[in-house]
Amino acid sequence: MLGPVAGGWLTDNYSWRWVFYINVPIGVASLVLTQLFIFDPPYLRRGKTGIDYWGIGLLAVGIGSLQIMLDKGQEADWFGSRFIVTLCILAVGGLTALIIRELNAKHPVLDLTVFKYRSFAIGTFLMTLIGFVLYGSTVLLPLLMQVLLGYTATHAGITNLPRGLASFLIMPIVGRLIGKFDQRKLLGVGLVASAYAMWSLSRFSLDVASVDFWWPLLIQGAALGFVFVPLTTITNGTIPNERMGNATSLFNLMRNIGASIGIASVETLQFRNQQKHIATLSAHVYPENSAAHKLFESLKALFMGQGSSAATATQQAYQSMWGMVQRQAAILSYNDTFFFMAMMFVAMIPFLFLLRKPKPGKAGAAMVH
Repeated sequence: MLGPVAGGWLTDNYSWRWVFYINVPIGVASLVLTQLFIFDPPYLRRGKTGIDYWGIGLLAVGIGSLQIMLDKGQEADWFGSRFIVTLCILAVGGLTALIIRELNAKHPVLDLTVFKYRSFAIGTFLMTLIGFVLYGSTVLLPLLMQVLLGYTATHAGITNLPRGLASFLIMPIVGRLIGKFDQRKLLGVGLVASAYAMWSLSRFSLDVASVDFWWPLLIQGAALGFVFVPLTTITNGTIPNERMGNATSLFNLMRNIGASIGIASVETLQFRNQQKHIATLSAHVYPENSAAHKLFESLKALFMGQGSSAATATQQAYQSMWGMVQRQAAILSYNDTFFFMAMMFVAMIPFLFLLRKPKPGKAGAAMVH
């Protein structure tokens, strides 16, 4: 809840690096507290087994290559870069070899056989998509606010505060509702509300005020409470207790993979949509267009009134109009991307009918931050 605000304040007053440094003491404290207070239940304690070094190595190569490829893809023009092509081959080869290895290893680092449980397989697939949309929008909103609307990092953090606040308040309430309602219905409410929030964000113009973000973000934050808590419970509801640790690790791994793909995808989609809208809008800005000509003359007169020569004012007017085209194309591209994410939430709804109702009293153990 406080992350965007604290991160924005640190970035504005110190350096963006402190957003990472601040996690060091918190991480150390969490490790110490985990060692002191958290213990495995008796049914998880077992004798020593072999270490799946091949599985660990292939996991590192496959996931590491995938992460770097997604992070650098847009910057390096994707498959126009030999570096990105090499990373893609390593990712596909590493992950394919990992799957083959883990299905045949005696003591796999990832036990993929948990995917035979239908609700776990579908729930993990949904969490991957949710990670895609959630982290994609988390990256896109600050870019919209800071790059296009000129917000400071602190202002953008405060504007994003309602999302975290709503999740903080709603999640305990949803936890109480789980025992009274079918979790699949609660999840359906969350998906519909999330789609509505994304759709609301897709209707903004350059005149949007920071307060206009609050309601969509409040709805999105509340919706996430209705998504994470029921989905975690449903997904892990059919998993035996002794296999829960492996299942939740896969659940979170797929969420993080979805997040990485989502961040790369929405940035690429936003950039390419912007180029498309620039081409479309530019086609209407030419001297014979009376509205464009009138605006050009007004801008030229404005700059000449500020002391510029006729030649300089002409150049400034051209630059100003080009900037207007770019900004309008940018907001349209953000709208397109948010609408795409709204449709992704809508596309998830049919999968709810494939989920099995979890057994009473069986709660999920996955981490859902």
